[in-house]
Amino acid sequence: MMVSEKSVEKSFASLHAPFIMNAAEADVIRALRKKGVISRTGISSITGWSKAKTSQEIRSLIGKGYLVEEGEGTSQGGRRPGLLRINDQLGYLVGLDIGATSIDAVLADVGGKVLQRITSPADVRQSPEEFLSHCSELILEMVTAQACRHDQILGIGVGVPGPVDFSRGVLVAPPLMPGWENFPIRSFFQQTFPTSYVVIDNDVNIMAIGEQRAGDGIGVDHFIFIKIGTGIGSGIVSNGKIHRGSIGCAGDIGHICVDKQGPICRCGNTGCLEAMAAGPAVTEKALQAAKNGSSPLLRKMMEDNGGFLGPEDVNTACREGDQAALEIIRASGQMIGDVLASLVNFFNPSHIFIGGGITNFGNHLLVSIRRAVLRRSLPLATTDLSINFSRMGPEAGVTGAVALAREYLFIVEGQPTFKV
Repeated sequence: MMVSEKSVEKSFASLHAPFIMNAAEADVIRALRKKGVISRTGISSITGWSKAKTSQEIRSLIGKGYLVEEGEGTSQGGRRPGLLRINDQLGYLVGLDIGATSIDAVLADVGGKVLQRITSPADVRQSPEEFLSHCSELILEMVTAQACRHDQILGIGVGVPGPVDFSRGVLVAPPLMPGWENFPIRSFFQQTFPTSYVVIDNDVNIMAIGEQRAGDGIGVDHFIFIKIGTGIGSGIVSNGKIHRGSIGCAGDIGHICVDKQGPICRCGNTGCLEAMAAGPAVTEKALQAAKNGSSPLLRKMMEDNGGFLGPEDVNTACREGDQAALEIIRASGQMIGDVLASLVNFFNPSHIFIGGGITNFGNHLLVSIRRAVLRRSLPLATTDLSINFSRMGPEAGVTGAVALAREYLFIVEGQPTFKV
C-alpha cells in the first residue's frame, strides 16, 4: 500500500509533540535549527520579513520560553547584534542506536548537546519486551545521572536493525529479529515515559542523518551511507533529505542478490549480499580456510579460541600477512562494491560513507570497494565521487537518533507535524 507523506505526518501529529506554534514562529525555529544561533537581522534576511514583524514573532517565542538570548554577535559596522538560540532548558531528548549485539544510548538537551551516554552489550534475538525493558533501564540510568525527572524526557529517537514501516513505527519481517515483527515499540516506551513522543527508523537511516548533521555529510545533498556489520544496509540522502521510499524500507541493499547459487540468507532467499559479505559470512569463510588448511594462522587462532573465529580474527590474520584472510576481505569488498556500483549508476551520489564494525578491516576493504565501483560504474557517475569510511564511528547512530527526535519536537498549530 502506498503511504503518502501527508499520512505519515498525520501519524506523527498524534504523538503529542510538546511545543505548538504558528506558521510564522515555525519559520523562526527553522532558521535557528539550521544556524544554531542567529541575530534578528539574520532571521529577517532569511524570512524576508520587516524588522517589526521579526521582532513580534521573536517576542512571542521568547515569551513562550522557546527562545533565549545568547550574547552578541560580530558587528557589521554598527551595534553588535544580539543573538538568539532555542532554549536548551526546555527538556531532554534520548537517542537509541540499537545494533544486533549492542545498544548505544545518549541523553541530550533540545539543542542536541549530549549530556549522558551509555553503551551496553545486548542481543536482539531476545524478546522485544525483554530487550526494550533493558533500553528503558538505560534511559532511567541516564536520567538519574543527569539529576532530572523522567517526565522531562520530551522525545525518544530509536534506530533498529531491520525494515521499518516509518508511519507506524514498527518492524516488518526483520531478518535478524523475527520476534519483533509489528511489535508496538512506541507504546512500549510510553508505558515508562508517558509524556514522550517516540520516533522509530532503520538504524542505517539514523546513521545517515548523523553523518549529515555532524560528520563529513554536512552540506552534502546526495550521498549514500552504508553500514557493514552483522547485516548490510544503506541510508540514502537525496536533495538534502533522508529518502525512505513510500513506506520506509528504501536502502535495504543487503538483500540484493549477488549469486543465485549462494547460501540461504536470513530473509529466506539465496545469495543475498548480506549472506555473502557481512560479518557472519566473513567468519564462515575464515572457518572454512582454517579447517581446509589454506590458512595455518586462522587454524591456530580457531584452536586457541575453542573452535570459534570472529571478524576481528580475520582482521588480525590479514594484518599479519595471511593471504587467505586478505582474500576473504577483498572478496567481500568486491561484492559490496559491485552492488554499490549499480546504486551509483542509478542514484549518482557525490559521496559514499561506509560505517559499521567491518570498517575495522581498513584499507584492504576500502580499496576493494572503490575498485569495484569504479570498474562497474559509468565514468560520468564517478567523476567527482568520493568513497570513504565515516569518521564518526559509533557517534553517527546516536547523533542521528537525537536529530530524528528533534525533528518532531515542534508542531504548527492546525497543520501536520512540523519537521526541519
